[in-house]
Amino acid sequence: MLGCLLWLCSLWSVPAAAQQHGASVTQMRLEQGDDGIYLSAAVQFELPTLVEDVLLKGIAVHFVAEAELYRERWYWTDRKVAQVSRYMRLAYQPLTRRWRLNVAPVPISGNAGFGVSLNQNFDSLDEALDAVKRIGRLRLGDAGEIGDEVSHPVVFRFRLDTSQLPRPFQIGVVGLSEWDITAERSARLSVDKAR
Repeated sequence: MLGCLLWLCSLWSVPAAAQQHGASVTQMRLEQGDDGIYLSAAVQFELPTLVEDVLLKGIAVHFVAEAELYRERWYWTDRKVAQVSRYMRLAYQPLTRRWRLNVAPVPISGNAGFGVSLNQNFDSLDEALDAVKRIGRLRLGDAGEIGDEVSHPVVFRFRLDTSQLPRPFQIGVVGLSEWDITAERSARLSVDKAR
């Protein structure tokens, strides 16, 4: 009886180990510059084998980093003052055996082209993922646009965007923990009114 119970407990621990593909925000910095307010962050996650296999077959994977800045209101829910997003498209080029990362302020879709985007090439997947994990200087807006309050809540989110996958993959990823790479972190921005 005890052996059967231990066996059942070991079965329950297997899915928990398989679901450790989430992400975490390891660093987040808010800074006020002369030309605006910026957010920088570092995200940590391990790319699941299933997602890596899809990449190696030449199918692009999309990541989204977004930040929202709020003005607190004691009489109602907080009002969103600013929102910024960064869209990243990671793809493997089988002919050149290189990884390509496109970064843009708008969603990158295959039909609309890449528009205004930063394009980088990498020799390895690890190098490309390091670039995806570092979110540098997302501009939240001018200090003058944000308001007179000294402190503002800021929410940063990072996720793997499965809505940009081809339709057959979108149907197949529902409920699979390997495709659930998300992270969120909140902080407070203290605005320096001396500037």
